[in-house]
Amino acid sequence: MSLDVTIVTGMSGAGRSAAADVLEDLGFFVIDNLPPALVTKVAELGRGTDDPQRLGLVIDVRSGEFVDALVAALAELREMGARTRVLFLDAADDVLVRRYEESRRKHPLGAGERVSEGIAAERALLEDLKGTADVVVDTTDLNVHELRDRLSELFADDERDSALQTSVVSFGYKHGLPIDVDLVFDCRFLPNPHWVEELRPLTGTDPRVRDYVLAQPETAPFLAELERLFALLLPAYVREGKSYLSIGVGCTGGRHRSVVIASELARLLEAHGVSPRVHHRDIDRG
Repeated sequence: MSLDVTIVTGMSGAGRSAAADVLEDLGFFVIDNLPPALVTKVAELGRGTDDPQRLGLVIDVRSGEFVDALVAALAELREMGARTRVLFLDAADDVLVRRYEESRRKHPLGAGERVSEGIAAERALLEDLKGTADVVVDTTDLNVHELRDRLSELFADDERDSALQTSVVSFGYKHGLPIDVDLVFDCRFLPNPHWVEELRPLTGTDPRVRDYVLAQPETAPFLAELERLFALLLPAYVREGKSYLSIGVGCTGGRHRSVVIASELARLLEAHGVSPRVHHRDIDRG
């Protein structure tokens, strides 16, 4: 009997409850606000059934000695032979403050009435855990429907349990770096189509922009080096048990160069046995 345990954690206000609803709709048995000390006991109960079990366990900072207890629980789960994943939900501080103000709820770590103090304390507490999470999802610019789509992409396909699920996101540095990527590549060294009058209103999905970017003398060597790098990294990530890999490709505005390079990188990755999902975060922004 196989046991699949997904731990849902992260910043308060970043969407843990919404994530729990999505996992439940995907067929997970979900338990909210579970103390870390009970994680292995719940897993043992799940392992005692005849059918494959998919557990979604939502854990937050209200659960006492949070980080140490969770790390210990994850180690026990792996000793049991369970497939374990940690989903960490995050969002920008100003967005978290606004969400708390709209809900008129107190932050679980808030000192007095200041939500910002609770957010700062929680972020410091969770810093190491975020660094070791299997996948980090930034919900800053996601509504409930977009979060559902993102999590469905990550968790709906059980047939890919042994695969390295990979995503490539293009973005514009002027709109900020995505906080949920593992690797970032900067393609601002390439000539900018923004300064070519007939290309400026177009995006990197247009063949004319694509041809312009790919025709630059630096582009082919850059892509060749990326292919060499990922030929090394992808098997190593799989050997180390990494389940998710998110790659960011940035340019100034996120509409031209990064869109082209992200799409080309996805093609290179497909040649190495992965099927990346591609998202152009800032393609419609000015």
